[in-house]
Amino acid sequence: MTRSAPATTLGDGVLLVDKPVGPTSHDVVSVVRRALRTRRVGHTGTLDPFASGLLLVCVNRATRLVEYLHGFDKEYVAIAELGRVTDTLDPEGEVVATHPGVDSLGIPDVASALTELASRTTQLPPVFSAKKVGGEAAHRRVRRGEEVELEPVAVTIHSLDLLSWKPPLVEFRARVSTGTYIRALARDLGEILDVGGHLRELRRTAIGPFSVDDAVSLDEIPGPGSLSQPAWLPSLEALPHLPQVAVDGAEAEDVLAGRTVSLAEDAGIAEGGPVAVSWEGRLLAVAEAGHGILHPRKVFTRD
Repeated sequence: MTRSAPATTLGDGVLLVDKPVGPTSHDVVSVVRRALRTRRVGHTGTLDPFASGLLLVCVNRATRLVEYLHGFDKEYVAIAELGRVTDTLDPEGEVVATHPGVDSLGIPDVASALTELASRTTQLPPVFSAKKVGGEAAHRRVRRGEEVELEPVAVTIHSLDLLSWKPPLVEFRARVSTGTYIRALARDLGEILDVGGHLRELRRTAIGPFSVDDAVSLDEIPGPGSLSQPAWLPSLEALPHLPQVAVDGAEAEDVLAGRTVSLAEDAGIAEGGPVAVSWEGRLLAVAEAGHGILHPRKVFTRD
C-alpha cells in the first residue's frame, strides 16, 4: 500500500526560546512540555540559571535531531566584573579574592586586553564545570573537596568586541566556538589586566544560524495549535546548515523502509556527511552520502 503522506507530524520541530534569568534549562523544557502537551522535549545546550538567552528546544521526533544541532559557533553579550574573583567564576560563587587598581584602567587598557584574549587558541576550563575527570563532572569532584586539575582545550575566539566600560564592569560581545566558556574569558580578562575578575551577567544571542531575536519568551509559549515562525521551525527548516535532497514518491517509500536511494552525480554533496532528505517539503530522513548513494540513518514517520 502506498503511503499518502510519509512525513513528520506537524508537532515535530525546534522551538526557539528566550530563557530568562532564574530558571534552569530543564525548567524551560518542563514549561514547553506542559504548553505543547508532549513528553518528547529536549534542548541542545545548557544555559546556567544566572544566564539568559537563546535555547533550541527540540519537540517530538525532532529530539532525534539534537546531534545535528551541536557544534555551532555561539554569540553572547556578557558583563564581567573586574577586581573580584569568585570560586565558580560567576555571580553564584563565593568571593575568594579582591584586587585594587580597577579604577585606574581606561578604555584603551580594556580594549587591548580583549584583543590579546581574542588571539588565544586554548582555554583552561573552569573547575566548576561539566568537564569530565575520570568519567565524572569536574564540579561534582570539587564540591566533594577533591583537587581537580583540568587541561587546556582548543577553542576559537572569532571576536571579542568591547561594548562599554563602566568600572568595574566590562560589557563585551563574544562570538566563539562551541565549548568555549565565557566564565573563563572573564577570568582571563581579569588576569591579563592584573586585577582578577568574574562573569557577572551573560546572555546568549545566537547559536549558529539561529537568533534570539526570533525566539519566544518563556511566558509567551503558545499552545500546540498556535505554533508559528520564526520561533517555531518544522524539522526540515531547523536544518538549514545541512545539504538537502528532495526525493519523489517512489524514493520516499525506499527511504521509509531504510533502503538506499541513488544520489544525482551533479548533487554536489560531500561524501560521509549528513544530508536532510525531504519529500513534499517535509523532513523524511537524515541520511549519509557515499559513493553516489544516500544511506538513511534516521527515518521520520508517523506513529
